[in-house]
Amino acid sequence: MIERVGAAFMPHGLGHLLGINSTHDRGGYPKVTLRPKEPALKSLHTTRELKEGMVITVEPGCYFNDALLAPLLESSSTSKFFNHKEIERFKTFGGVRIKSDVYVTSNGADSLTKCPRETWEIEAVMAVYAV
Repeated sequence: MIERVGAAFMPHGLGHLLGINSTHDRGGYPKVTLRPKEPALKSLHTTRELKEGMVITVEPGCYFNDALLAPLLESSSTSKFFNHKEIERFKTFGGVRIKSDVYVTSNGADSLTKCPRETWEIEAVMAVYAV
């Protein structure tokens, strides 16, 4: 049985289309496609094939949300997948999401986001704004 415990840390979709009329262009699902019901997959905004000229976001994240974690930590079938000590350590951290906007090309993608991506770069920027 697939437990999908990773959904507790990333309950949102991995990204979405960017549109002219909306920051969160849902994209939608083709009529022949059923929307997934599994944790995390149900948060996807679209299952469309990417095509040259599209602009999308890529938003990996990691969150520590008690409402999502508690049932999994208490369950005998899922509790074994977690390092309880580390979960407790990061519980008050909240989470982080590092978003990029990407232009789909004929042979890959070009990042439109020009901001720090390496841990040391992000920490340096955050130190400037620390209150």
